[in-house]
Amino acid sequence: MPDGTVPEPGGWNRFQLEVAHLAATVEGLRTHGARFRNDIVVGVGGQQILLEDPSGNLIELFEPALPEARLSSAS
Repeated sequence: MPDGTVPEPGGWNRFQLEVAHLAATVEGLRTHGARFRNDIVVGVGGQQILLEDPSGNLIELFEPALPEARLSSAS
């Protein structure tokens, strides 16, 4: 960034994984000790949650609101 700020674990950078059933995915991950930064957020385009990997890096889990908005037909 222009002010010298650099990305670090847990920073603003993340990648997104599309999931078919977000609530069930989150529940399963929580039972295995996964850490989340927030609760599921629901918006016009779908729902999301931020998962932390063991180093604190963010992974966004996203479920589109409309089936035709999915990246693939697999569920």
